[in-house]
Amino acid sequence: MQLTAIAKSRYTTKAYDNSRKIPQETVDTLLDQLRHSPSSVNSQPWHFVVASDEQGKARVAKGAEGGFVYNETKIINASHVIVLCTRTEMTEDHLQAVLGQEELDGRFPTADAKAGQDNSRRGYVNLHKHDQKDLQHWMEKQTYLALGTLLLGAASLGLDATPMEGFDFKKLDAELGLRDKGYTSLVVVALGYRSETDFNAKLPKSRLPAETVFTFL
Repeated sequence: MQLTAIAKSRYTTKAYDNSRKIPQETVDTLLDQLRHSPSSVNSQPWHFVVASDEQGKARVAKGAEGGFVYNETKIINASHVIVLCTRTEMTEDHLQAVLGQEELDGRFPTADAKAGQDNSRRGYVNLHKHDQKDLQHWMEKQTYLALGTLLLGAASLGLDATPMEGFDFKKLDAELGLRDKGYTSLVVVALGYRSETDFNAKLPKSRLPAETVFTFL
């Protein structure tokens, strides 16, 4: 299926068929796509928590208690749930890990090329940390790029998906021990197969007309 057709056909699923599970091979393909998401200067300031059984999904669903209970059944009935997390700081260990992996992957023909990449990435990190003072927001932007990859990737594999910001970040972070590991939850994505009761599946897709969203210079 062409990418445009995928973008037009995917939608935010409101109800899942809890009797259907995503095949592991499909899950593995989707996670590989997610891991290869783009990020500014290859900073990769993310971490992904995957829940695939009832116990794991129940833990994620604790973040949807109280005022966000409307999202609880989506999490519980989905086949899989992924919590997209962002680093709480850009640590030296992470910068070194990314640089070391780039070297292992053969991206540096010379020592100067390695130093140049390291300096460029640190330059952007320091720009957002010290000058613009929005480092956390900048890192979250990279995680949202990964969200886009995940949603289109899921649709390309015939999966339904529901991205959710409607959950208690502090409660979910505490349940999963995220902040102790240097992360915080940003978006929860339910994945699986739509239920026949999903009203949103019957509604036409709605977007503003092209002439109102594009300006051609």
